[in-house]
Amino acid sequence: MLEYLKINDGLKLEGGGALPVVNIAYETFGAMAPGRDNVIWVFHALTGNTAVDDWWAGLFGKGKLLDPSRYFIVCANMLGSCYGSTNARSLNPKTGQAYGKDFPLITVRDMVKAHQYLQAHLGISQIRMGIGGSMGGQQLLEWAVSDPGLFQSICVLATNAVHSPWGIAFNEAQRMALQADPTLYDAGPQAGAAGLAAARSIAMLSYRNYRTYQNTQQEAAPGLLSGFRAASYQQYQGQKLVRRFDPLSYLALGRAMDSHDLGRGRGGVEKALRRITADALVVGIHSDVLFPVEEQALLAAHIPRAQLELFDSTYGHDGFLIEYQAIDRLARPFLEGRAELQEAGKYRLRRQRRNGFGFRPLQALPGTEHF
Repeated sequence: MLEYLKINDGLKLEGGGALPVVNIAYETFGAMAPGRDNVIWVFHALTGNTAVDDWWAGLFGKGKLLDPSRYFIVCANMLGSCYGSTNARSLNPKTGQAYGKDFPLITVRDMVKAHQYLQAHLGISQIRMGIGGSMGGQQLLEWAVSDPGLFQSICVLATNAVHSPWGIAFNEAQRMALQADPTLYDAGPQAGAAGLAAARSIAMLSYRNYRTYQNTQQEAAPGLLSGFRAASYQQYQGQKLVRRFDPLSYLALGRAMDSHDLGRGRGGVEKALRRITADALVVGIHSDVLFPVEEQALLAAHIPRAQLELFDSTYGHDGFLIEYQAIDRLARPFLEGRAELQEAGKYRLRRQRRNGFGFRPLQALPGTEHF
């Protein structure tokens, strides 16, 4: 059940200024143990929400990695998102109107500050494991750097220490599509819909890859002049996001992702990563074109107690949402305290391959989408 924390004294923002009042939406699953030592904090990605039992269903449930019969699982909606937390459509108490285009720049560090308010509200002093992929992994890393003693272990998937020029370019292309829609800042229910659909279509090219489209969008018969499956798929994915997400949140969260830099004000990325004391599982996906594996290798090389795992997936970056069995197999030793790690930044590296080409045969998963 969705719950809300209201931060009445507001939130000072890294980029200057403040949000005078902040609401944070969150869900919890299971019960906290008497010793308060069974907390798992899940960090959702860009357009995700608190319903981890839905979008990570393959990892959630009795006997699975995220088992609410054993663990107290927390998932908070990130600041700026449209799933309950303060965002650009929220009312500014100073004006009585929605923030709209005046919504301030928020950063990943601001998101973590909001998480810390929720941590205090829930009476959590230790987190057994934090887990998150993509933008969720960015938040987890930021928190593990800023409060090294909080996490016993962390599992970050398909993420990085600083958002790359490549990733920023993808985000800017999406912002250009959003801002080309003249209705973006209107108040109607379809405001910004065309821009958001176009932005999502751009994003899908980074979430998947050439092989994914070859396997899923090939025509049954050659020779078409129009009506291509790949074109219809892009339209479908754009409209699917329009039905469930807000364009102004998409705009704000993309800018926040671009701000991600663990080394800012900390003497650089390598020095910041060395502050992490948790056992760290860093997972990369060979076919990920948005967060390529060299970004995960950098994380594992400088986090003092880290293990790097790479696996193959025809789903590219979206593999972190889909490859349940691989993630469960890799993360469970960290959750249960059975991970064998080397010290001083010398990470273990194992590669998971499924056949001679490094890929398993693709199976249709019509309900899957990037979060």
